[in-house]
Amino acid sequence: METKYNKVKQDIKSKILDGTYLPNQKINSENELMKQFNVSRHTIRIAIGELVNEGWLYREQGAGTFCAERTAEVSTSHPTIAIVTTYISDYIFPSIIRGAESFLRDREYQISLYSTNNDYLNERKVLETIISQNISGVIIEPTKSAFSNPNINYFFNLERLHIPYIMINAYYDELEPLRLIMNDEKGGYLQTEHLLKLGHTKIVGFFKTDDIQGIKRMKGYVKAHREYGVPIDPKNIIHYYSEEKNDKPLTELRKLVKEKESLPTALVCYNDELALKVLDVLREHSIRVPDDMSIVGYDDSFLATASEVKLTSIKHPQMEMGESAASMMTTILDEKLGNRKKDKNRTPVESILYEPELIVRQSTKSR
Repeated sequence: METKYNKVKQDIKSKILDGTYLPNQKINSENELMKQFNVSRHTIRIAIGELVNEGWLYREQGAGTFCAERTAEVSTSHPTIAIVTTYISDYIFPSIIRGAESFLRDREYQISLYSTNNDYLNERKVLETIISQNISGVIIEPTKSAFSNPNINYFFNLERLHIPYIMINAYYDELEPLRLIMNDEKGGYLQTEHLLKLGHTKIVGFFKTDDIQGIKRMKGYVKAHREYGVPIDPKNIIHYYSEEKNDKPLTELRKLVKEKESLPTALVCYNDELALKVLDVLREHSIRVPDDMSIVGYDDSFLATASEVKLTSIKHPQMEMGESAASMMTTILDEKLGNRKKDKNRTPVESILYEPELIVRQSTKSR
């Protein structure tokens, strides 16, 4: 159980890490903190004392307690890069991480790996750890990028500390960061267009809509229907959040399968991971792929060829994305450390937009 003084301590520390308290800014008085946390003066003094001893705060006799100056020092020997993804060991993420790791280790950079599990609280803890440690740069996949992020101040603080960050797979639009992303709207369009060209008109789309990738892919799905003059039944757009990925889309599919008279003939899946789970549901109901139902995945991951039905899928750069993100970060840090001479003619580091490519395999066929 968390002690009262530790709760006070962590709250003040979080306000320092997210930039609420700036260097040399006076924090609330003991009386104000007692009222805020509804604790005794003794509890406040223990918490403040530990933060002073750890270098987060300092006292000035007769003036109060202030936030200490904490600057990020970039190591000139072996700088450390933090790589933060929503997941580490699942799906396409190991390939992205391997691409970044191989590039950075060859250049004697240290690497710290973190996972947020696509959860805001976990992301906050990771960002606090990064800001607390001697991290030189951050490569990060945003958490629930379709929504306004409550941790935005931590990124402001990274900027104030001159710690560069690059976003992969998605980005927080309000920050306008350097980023490496897929053209997901076009990817969703290509998935759907492929099926429309094969003569399918009842196409169900599954989209994870707490991440901006899913929103963009759904937009592409709708755009393809509009351009080909094919109406969309509203119940054929199924959206879900990360926490629901193992149940909601499959439950909704089972409902559709039971309605034999309106059975779709094709499915657009948010990714290959979902596509394989969908295949299992279809097998339960003796629905054959692609004879009875066509399926298109996304990411062209190792899962696309893991089943007896080889998936038609949209190619994701995976290792290339990780390697390019690492290359961009080292270029930024080399300039910061003065290891690279400034060249007015050198192309500046810029964001990358990867164009999708449809890989056609056995999971789709003409109506």
